[in-house]
Amino acid sequence: MLLSAQEWTIDHLRQHLQDAVALEFWTIPFYMSAMYSIEDKSSEAYQLIRTVVNQEMLHLQCAANMANAYGLSPKIDAPIYEGTSIPFLDFRLDPPEAIKPYLPYTAEIGPLDEKHINAMCLIEIPEYDTKNEVQLYSHTEEYGSIGAFYAALRLGASYLKEYVHGGVNQIDFFSSFYRNMPEMRITNSGKSGHDQVDLLIDLITEQGEGQNKLEETIPPVYQNTADDTHPDEDHFAKFNQIKQAGDFPKTFPVKSPSDYTKEDHELQNIALEQFTALRKALEALFSGQNPDQFFVIMASVGAAIRNCWEHGVVPKFS
Repeated sequence: MLLSAQEWTIDHLRQHLQDAVALEFWTIPFYMSAMYSIEDKSSEAYQLIRTVVNQEMLHLQCAANMANAYGLSPKIDAPIYEGTSIPFLDFRLDPPEAIKPYLPYTAEIGPLDEKHINAMCLIEIPEYDTKNEVQLYSHTEEYGSIGAFYAALRLGASYLKEYVHGGVNQIDFFSSFYRNMPEMRITNSGKSGHDQVDLLIDLITEQGEGQNKLEETIPPVYQNTADDTHPDEDHFAKFNQIKQAGDFPKTFPVKSPSDYTKEDHELQNIALEQFTALRKALEALFSGQNPDQFFVIMASVGAAIRNCWEHGVVPKFS
C-alpha cells in the first residue's frame, strides 16, 4: 500500500530497517557460496566477489547501526534460498528491458554459473526509474529493486529525524579499510544524527545496492582504501564484469544429492552449525553484547563452505 508522508510512522521505518538488515544478510551466504565454489582463489571472479562479500558485511553493519539509532535491535533470522524468491524484491516491477539480460536466474544456493551471476546482477541492478517521485510503501515486498527500497528508506528516515538517538549499540569493524569515511557509526541525535544516517545510506548505495549514479565510479570517500582490487567499481559493475567475461572460472564438481554419503551430510550440518553460530553472534553483537570468538566464528563459516564444495556438496544455511 502506498503511504503519504503523514501516514508514514516510526513502525514503518523500523520494519524497513529490519528488512534492510535481513536483505543485506541474505546476500552474504549467497555470494560467499558462489565465491567458494571457484577452485582458483586467485581468479579474477573470486577476487571480485570477495570484495563484494566484504562490503555486504559492511552494509549489514550500517543497516544494524541505523536500526539501533532508530530504536530497533535487529534480528538475524535464518535466510531462505528457494526457487527465484529473493526477499523484499519483486523484479516484475522493474522495466522488462532492464532485467531481460539477466534471465533466467536462481535464488537457490549453488556454484558460480550463469543463473547465479544473473541473480547477483539483478540484486544489484541500478534503479533506472529515477525521474519519478520516491514512493513509500507499507511493505518492502512492494519495491522492485534495492535502489527503490533504499530511496524510500532514505526519505522515510528524513521524516522521523527526532527519533534518532546516537551511540546506541553502534559497531565499527571497517574504518581501517575506509580511511576517507568520516564516520561509520551514528554518534549524534536528532538532525545531526540523521545526517550520519544519510551518510551510511550513501555508503551503501554508492558501493552497490541499486544506486543509479551520475558518475560511473564510486566517489573516493566511499572507496575501500585497503584491499579492494577494483575500489572504484560498484557491485553491479563487478558482477556484470564476471558475466560479460564469457567463460566462468572452473568450479568444484557437484554431486547429485541422491549420491550424498553420511559424511557429505555431516559436512552440510557442520556448515549449518557454524552459520547458525554466526547468526547468533551477529544478533548478540548488534544488541550491545560482546560474543566470544566472533572473528573465529566468521572464519569458520568460510572454511565450512569451502569444505562442502571441495567434496562436491552444496552448503546449507537453514
